[in-house]
Amino acid sequence: MHHHKNTPESPIGIFDSGVGGLTVVRAIQAILPSERIIYFGDTARVPYGSKSQVTIRKYAQEDTAILMRYQPKMIIVACNTVSALALDVVRKAGGSIPALGVLEAGAELAVSVSRQKRIGVIGTQATVCSNAYACAINELDPDIEVHSKACPLFVPLAEEGFTDHPAARLIAGEYLREFDGHEIDTLVLGCTHYPILRGMIGQTVGPGIRIIDSAEAVARRAKELLAETGMLGMSGETPRPHLLVSDLPQKFGMLYRLFMGSDVPDVELVDV
Repeated sequence: MHHHKNTPESPIGIFDSGVGGLTVVRAIQAILPSERIIYFGDTARVPYGSKSQVTIRKYAQEDTAILMRYQPKMIIVACNTVSALALDVVRKAGGSIPALGVLEAGAELAVSVSRQKRIGVIGTQATVCSNAYACAINELDPDIEVHSKACPLFVPLAEEGFTDHPAARLIAGEYLREFDGHEIDTLVLGCTHYPILRGMIGQTVGPGIRIIDSAEAVARRAKELLAETGMLGMSGETPRPHLLVSDLPQKFGMLYRLFMGSDVPDVELVDV
């Protein structure tokens, strides 16, 4: 096992089960504009949220190995499902490199803003069934009541660009009704696709509820950590992210535009 010296110029590696994690790329670019980013989206095997823990852990190992070829200074797990079920696998595969998960970051931020100590979490089936958000939140504050709801149809709605569509509103109303009467004051978007639907989710739950975007939360955490360790990138210009995918679905360009608001840069196809 050869060790290499990480420098502030080394890239940040980010992976996700598909394109949802581009919301994390966008958040990193917003607060860390000079960082080089290597992004791997496992578009061939998406979604992870409906698969078993064994499979999710295997994928996490392989996804991390792909990023490790680029000698990153940090790995960010942009997939809440992997954050919930396999962060330890990523940390082991990454060796001495810090690995951050969207879940821990989202839980921390939610705890710091919740006044009524009642937090709602929405995510994939695997994330919600793992109970990882509730555990992470209660580890930070055992008095907080956590209510979780799986919203599997939000992912295809986001990918269809149905961000403000009557069908999407109906489904959001159906899912989010779960929180009626629980008087939550904070709602965690526990899946990286959900920020695309943020406006609609906000309108459905009403203005009194603070919405936590785990992509923004993990970007803030990344900045703190890089600053503490003297590893902030210093280059003047904003480099374009280097994108790796395991399959180039026909919708990729459209999805990239939807998540990033710009046209897709060069994409490299990798085998998993």
